[in-house]
Amino acid sequence: MKISRPSVGSVALSLFVAAWIILVLNTVFWTRTIAAFGDHRAALIAFSVGICALLIALSTSVTVKYVTKPVFILAVLSAAAAAWFMEKFGIIIDIDMIRNAAQTTPAEAGHLMTPAFLRHMALYAILPSLLIALVRIEHRSFGAKLKWNLALIVPLLLVALTMGLWQYPAIASTMRNNRIVIKTLNPIWPAISAVNFAVRSGREKNIVAMALDPDAKQGRQAATSAKPVLTIIVAGETARAQNFSLGGYERKTNPELEKREIVFFRNSSSCGTATAVSIPCMFSLLDRSSYSTEKGLAQENLLDVLVHAGVAVEWWENNTGEKGVARRVSLRNFSAENDPRFCVNSECRDEVMIDALGPWLDAIEANTTLVLHQLGSHGPAYYARYSEQERVFRPDCRTAEFADCTDEEIRNAYDNTIFATDRMLARIIDMLAARSDRIASSLIYMSDHGESLGEKGIYLHGMPYMFAPEEQTHVPFLMWFSESYSRLFGVGTACLAAQADEPVSHDYLFHTALGLMDVEAAHYQPALDVTARCRAASNPPRSELHSVLIAPRQP
Repeated sequence: MKISRPSVGSVALSLFVAAWIILVLNTVFWTRTIAAFGDHRAALIAFSVGICALLIALSTSVTVKYVTKPVFILAVLSAAAAAWFMEKFGIIIDIDMIRNAAQTTPAEAGHLMTPAFLRHMALYAILPSLLIALVRIEHRSFGAKLKWNLALIVPLLLVALTMGLWQYPAIASTMRNNRIVIKTLNPIWPAISAVNFAVRSGREKNIVAMALDPDAKQGRQAATSAKPVLTIIVAGETARAQNFSLGGYERKTNPELEKREIVFFRNSSSCGTATAVSIPCMFSLLDRSSYSTEKGLAQENLLDVLVHAGVAVEWWENNTGEKGVARRVSLRNFSAENDPRFCVNSECRDEVMIDALGPWLDAIEANTTLVLHQLGSHGPAYYARYSEQERVFRPDCRTAEFADCTDEEIRNAYDNTIFATDRMLARIIDMLAARSDRIASSLIYMSDHGESLGEKGIYLHGMPYMFAPEEQTHVPFLMWFSESYSRLFGVGTACLAAQADEPVSHDYLFHTALGLMDVEAAHYQPALDVTARCRAASNPPRSELHSVLIAPRQP
């Protein structure tokens, strides 16, 4: 028995789809629009009518046979998904957010596919998509369709133009001062961002990195040191400075580090608000104002310069990837190893790197830089980032669905991740200190970006930098030096402590790391090396220099 499908005209279907997207899937856009215009009622009406007219015109323009249904279904699916993340987490779907999504892992993506998200998609995406797929569209001939569509599109464009001209000064001023509003227009802005990302990704595949400081070399002190010189860079994940008790947070989230001689820089800012931007920017010579993914890929980075200088370099990965930074150095991926003692579905607690560190340290013979890329405080599944022993703040949110937790439970879970990082860093310091008689070591910890925990209705991270709250850009940055390193290079916590309140940023990592490894390179800038003043003000003791000169370490 043949089932008769309901029929609908292409224009009628386009009106239905436009209405669904405008009225149902753009809650964030309308909320921000109303707030932006405030008491300017006439401008609000003109802007709203104009936007609706443009969206209906756009919807009508794609009603072409064999194209209409796929385009409408894709628009509804993408708009529904974008609406969920914008409404629940306050994020913006821009190029960097799409880049993050493209580079995510199945485990990370799985934390976002909560039952509530699936119910949302079933109701707001799958159901209307099935209706679109079910109906039979009545298409006119090409000439008639062109005539009917233009009969609707042209008046709509005229309405939009009239509304814009009527209230142009007020609309222009409001949009100029509230640029984030248009970035929430769904699915227009996500679609524009996706296209731009695809275009940029195509260009990025063909980029070849130009050599950076190929003549770099180790300075006399490092090259002739009787002990291997080691710098460990811990690239933190999603840790915000506000929740570090080292910086004045009321909770004791750093009880172990407070017992060690470290320097905590209280005024440190990030290069980006997401891992895909911040990690490559941190290790790039480029500063935040000039960095872009394309520019970063077009030249070698800090690790390459260290290699040129003869330093052994390794990257240990326990996150969603090294983001292109470690393409030309030794790489160990703990997620891929999936050690069942620390990992679930290839997502590992950072303890897995500590477990491997001791034997690795005992085998060091050459001057070395090791990067540990944490999973750290990555959300929304904060509870998966720490062990039961590190679950000190309770009750903590034990799900990735924030709607099922109170703000206090979310905060407790997040603070537990900071507590876990505190223990990790303290253990690294203790391991290095115990080997000070054999290794001259230093440690840098710097988080890639911060995190929003519900402030102003925003959660997680990834906001466009110009709109990002301080919670996402104010990051923890600390350093530690072994006794043997301080003797060799004249750099210690006492000297650096005087700079603890000065503004610093990710821009400093490139130059500070070169300074720590005593690497002489053309692009090294002492002004961006937080240890430069200390080295300039203090020469190594004569006894250390004497032992270096009479007993140089063999490479």
